[in-house]
Amino acid sequence: MEASIGFLGEFRHTVDEKGRLTLPARIRDQLGASFVATKGLDGCLFFFTSPEWDAMEAALTALPLTQKDARDYTRAFFSSAAECHCDSQGRVLLPSALRAHARLEREGVVVGAGKRVEVWNPQAWDNYISQVNAEIGSIAERLGALR
Repeated sequence: MEASIGFLGEFRHTVDEKGRLTLPARIRDQLGASFVATKGLDGCLFFFTSPEWDAMEAALTALPLTQKDARDYTRAFFSSAAECHCDSQGRVLLPSALRAHARLEREGVVVGAGKRVEVWNPQAWDNYISQVNAEIGSIAERLGALR
């Protein structure tokens, strides 16, 4: 049984006038025929494969209903989610609320993030990754030993 590598890389693709984002072939193949898109953290979108979505759903629904933070987060996370499919040209139609959240207009940056895909506004991504890259050594140190 071959281990999955996960989602890798950074790709810039267009968003057309109908709100469709072109996804790279490798990302499309890994996401599968149907996947879930939702508002992510830091102003991006998260795309999850069906199995990863199931795992997220299980983890979030296991949170105690009596905790306000748990209710708030799960409401926001699930209410913004949409089941997505790519068309024959490799484009995914993003709901307008998701495009607005990530400020996607003419271009999006598709980022492999291990078990999920993130989609960013190009300027937001460039600003974010420049800041992270400037601090990557101290970030690694704070996280502890990396293998």
